[in-house]
Amino acid sequence: MISELKKYEFHKCKDLLYEQGHLEAKAIVHGVNTGRIFVDDTDSPTSGLIWLGNNDGFFFIGNERNEAFNSKLNYFIDTVIIPEARKVGLTWFEGIGNHSKWDETIKKVFENRNLGSWNQRVYTLQRKDYKVNLELTTEVEYNIVKISETLFKNSDKSIKNIDFLRSKILEFWSSPKRFLNDGIGYCVVYENMIVNVCFSSFVVDNVHCIDIETLEEHQGKKLAQKVALTFVENCLADNLVLYWDCMESNKPSIAVAEKIGLRNVFNYKGYDFKFK
Repeated sequence: MISELKKYEFHKCKDLLYEQGHLEAKAIVHGVNTGRIFVDDTDSPTSGLIWLGNNDGFFFIGNERNEAFNSKLNYFIDTVIIPEARKVGLTWFEGIGNHSKWDETIKKVFENRNLGSWNQRVYTLQRKDYKVNLELTTEVEYNIVKISETLFKNSDKSIKNIDFLRSKILEFWSSPKRFLNDGIGYCVVYENMIVNVCFSSFVVDNVHCIDIETLEEHQGKKLAQKVALTFVENCLADNLVLYWDCMESNKPSIAVAEKIGLRNVFNYKGYDFKFK
């Protein structure tokens, strides 16, 4: 039987995490970011499934050869995950193994589901490795602003599209306060509109995962590079480690990561199938 853990029980899964694995999974287990965890045994779990709180996928953790868990996954997904996923508008299941041994298990378990796959890259950067010194200029109308409580509240209503910032932060964090306590971020403001955000999406200890988005009509102006560089330099000044996870097919994102000096540390596969 696969059962859901209470948030105060998430610590039981710490030993199931692969040390060199994904920051997103660690952030949920450590209780920093929002998410849900389903396991084979709520008292002493050996395998589990993490549902990221931003609905951006599922991570398989622990023992990939646990037949008691694996044999129940399809039924569990059909009867529990899919009905709840549809309530939040999801039409696809996206699964990732916390370590590469899960790949074969995922392919075997879901062999009858028209399984697709894609490749991801993970980059990191530590202060001792930072050598890039870029001078990026943007049009004077674009201003980089640190994300603060004052900006988030927008009491003077100076930002016309403040919901863009708020919705991005709350995709990953349980509250603005939790983000402001544990994360950092910057945004680009143009004519009283936030047109780019760059912030800590997942955090574990001193490692910060970067999420960055530029509104379509302002893309192509190197805003992502500029704000990411600001984010990186401020993080490194505080001895934080940067973590950047992006699809291999996302060439612009990879270009930004490599341009500002992040180093590719590991790659992995993600798998997906459409809900019936």
